[in-house]
Amino acid sequence: MTHWTLDDDPHAARETEKYDNPVPSREYLLARLEEYGKPITHENMSAMLGLQDDNQQEAVRRRLAAMERDGQILRDRKGAYALIDKLDLIKGRVQGHRDGMGFLIRHDGVKPDLVLPPRQMRRVFDGDVVLVRVSGRDRRGRDEATIVEVLARNTQTLVGVFRQNSPEFAVLIPENSRISQEVIIPHSASQGAKDGQIVSVNITRQPETRQQPVGEVVEVLGERMDPGLEIDIAIRTHDIPAEFPPEVDQQIAGISAEVLEEDKRARIDLRDTPLVTIDGEDAKDFDDAVCAWKTKSGSWKLIVAIADVSHYVRGGSALDNEAYVRGNSVYFPGQVVPMLPELLSNGLCSLNPHVDRLTMVCEMNISQSGNISRYKFYEAVIRSHARLTYTDVGTMLHEGDSEEGQALRERYRELVPSLENLHALYKVLRQAREARGAIDFETTETQIVFNDERKIEKIVPRTRNDAHKLIEECMLAANVATARFLDKHDLPALYRVHQSPASERLENLRVFLGELGLTLGGGDDPSPKDYQALREVIKDRPDADIIQTVMLRSMSQAVYSPHNEGHFGLAYQAYAHFTSPIRRYPDLLVHRAIRSVIRGPRQTQTVMRAEGAPVEKPTTWCPYTFEQMVELGEHCSMTERRADDATRDVTDWLKCEFLSDKVGETYEGTIASVTQFGIFVRLDDVYVEGLVHVTSLPSDYYHYEAEKHRLKGERSGVAYRLGDGVTVRVARVDLDDRKIDFDLADAAPRHRKTPRTRKPDGGGASEASTEQAPRKRKQRPGKRERQGGDDNGGGQRRSRGPRRGKR
Repeated sequence: MTHWTLDDDPHAARETEKYDNPVPSREYLLARLEEYGKPITHENMSAMLGLQDDNQQEAVRRRLAAMERDGQILRDRKGAYALIDKLDLIKGRVQGHRDGMGFLIRHDGVKPDLVLPPRQMRRVFDGDVVLVRVSGRDRRGRDEATIVEVLARNTQTLVGVFRQNSPEFAVLIPENSRISQEVIIPHSASQGAKDGQIVSVNITRQPETRQQPVGEVVEVLGERMDPGLEIDIAIRTHDIPAEFPPEVDQQIAGISAEVLEEDKRARIDLRDTPLVTIDGEDAKDFDDAVCAWKTKSGSWKLIVAIADVSHYVRGGSALDNEAYVRGNSVYFPGQVVPMLPELLSNGLCSLNPHVDRLTMVCEMNISQSGNISRYKFYEAVIRSHARLTYTDVGTMLHEGDSEEGQALRERYRELVPSLENLHALYKVLRQAREARGAIDFETTETQIVFNDERKIEKIVPRTRNDAHKLIEECMLAANVATARFLDKHDLPALYRVHQSPASERLENLRVFLGELGLTLGGGDDPSPKDYQALREVIKDRPDADIIQTVMLRSMSQAVYSPHNEGHFGLAYQAYAHFTSPIRRYPDLLVHRAIRSVIRGPRQTQTVMRAEGAPVEKPTTWCPYTFEQMVELGEHCSMTERRADDATRDVTDWLKCEFLSDKVGETYEGTIASVTQFGIFVRLDDVYVEGLVHVTSLPSDYYHYEAEKHRLKGERSGVAYRLGDGVTVRVARVDLDDRKIDFDLADAAPRHRKTPRTRKPDGGGASEASTEQAPRKRKQRPGKRERQGGDDNGGGQRRSRGPRRGKR
């Protein structure tokens, strides 16, 4: 047997500096794999390297696993590793598309994604991991792939509609629109389910090219219209963990419901500091408390105290493992799936008023111009002086002379000076944001109001006052100080990264703006200030919301990464999440990194350690490697998207239910999106979106002009464009597919009369409004959507025959 030695590794010195136990470098392992010429297990690799120490063998296993994850090598079904280019195959994750095709999301990150034709998709589910080879090009010139091997089957259960097609068997129509296969359910495996019921199915036979998947019913969830069922469906469809495992319950059982006296020791005592929480009326967990005052020099002191979740959730514990799996809390309308059990999320880690709580504090000095001049972190014990609401604080700040305002100011008279300080500081921080050029997208968030039977009573816009904004500014300041801290101490943790817009999206935006007589400055590399200047130009236009939507869609989605690449939308060079460890796992990781410095052997001006506090090795609290952080960032970004998708599914279903008994009613709306198969219209007063199919437009041949965001009739010249007003009638509501169809009640669109120019004058931004463009509501196109034209143009003739089939 060939034998190698670590002494031959040209990068051994570099690896020795990074790790206590010598680990072969990636370059050296790649060279040995190429020399070996065939797949090799990590056990054999360790043996050939002469490694007998268990820790070193484990290090080799972890290094090979990381190389596989990053797409440098492949592992076959026997667990042996080989070079990818040696096999000339590509590894990736399948992403299904609702019309039957799919894409391969490559593990090496190379773009664009490969196309998987419908025939290839028959043998896999969305989310499976496969090996493919490039086999040709589709009609649009995109690389197509053929699946060579399925490496991992990642769908074991599905939720969907049970359809009894024959006495011998039924089928499951999956709720997940990315899965186009129907699952065969033998009569003996139906568990008494009835046609049309929603069921959960275990997959007993995975799909193959010539065989449909087979499953067995394991749970009948109920009838489609059962209150709350839409949330159960979303939880199961998106694999969101909703029940805590027994080992978590066991750990929770051993935690006192009250803060122990011994845990309060060796912490900075802030119980007399007038910290308060400010949240919504329906909030149940309070993870941040704030206080501010002006110093003798005229600058500001801001204290942001965050629940010390990392004190209770230690790395490697059952609680930690479950928090990692969940990644974040998921907030459905009227229901929450928490990241942590209630004892912590609503108890020990909720900063309830007038009780002692453990916190991690970010204390900042902020200059008169709104810049953070100094900061320090420390462990503290606090006692929130009040649980305030945004509404009450807004009333005290802006309606103090009213009867209600006077009563509130009297009730909280000892806290009013601090609240006024916070409001004054908010104005300073806001001016700093405007000077920085952060982007200020004024988006409308909606709230679904239920009656006692969980039926939608109304859909209303959420209003924001200065109380919302001052808390947001305090949180942003703490997050910026945190990112600087992580960068200064070179800690393995996750930044919140928002990259600049991709060139293709920028070009599409510029074409759209050109049609409206607008321009985006900055050339090929616009800055946040360029976006904000445009925002100021359009803010008084009647079509400002639509233009903002297109601007948002030009931007990338924010992610978690150990690479600090700044935050484009907020115009920060470094940004991290520190303020919500109750509901976000990245924040919990950041807290552990901060504690590793607070309790570390070296003291710096950026931390403060209380007398008697323990001194510990940094790895006690932050044992992570950079490679582990890469994986953690990818996972947390995935769970965030998963939560977004699940909540969007629920909201879409609820909006369909809201309109289901309003078929035939007429509404005013705005064209929110234009496609080759029709126009999506958002109703102005109820904030619900639906489709006016091209076949419902006045008889003509319609050309889809993608760059101009419009459908234009060839004979009439009538154009339906993004932002136009229309009058529509609710024609059809499909709860199963979450689709709403409108007809035009008035054929004539109302073109917006818009000013052509306006001088920009600056603005600010909120984190939520700049990180991610709103996505279009999911639609499952059928035959009518797929006929005629392609994504870049083409024509659609209005059908004169009857409407056929489902979209």
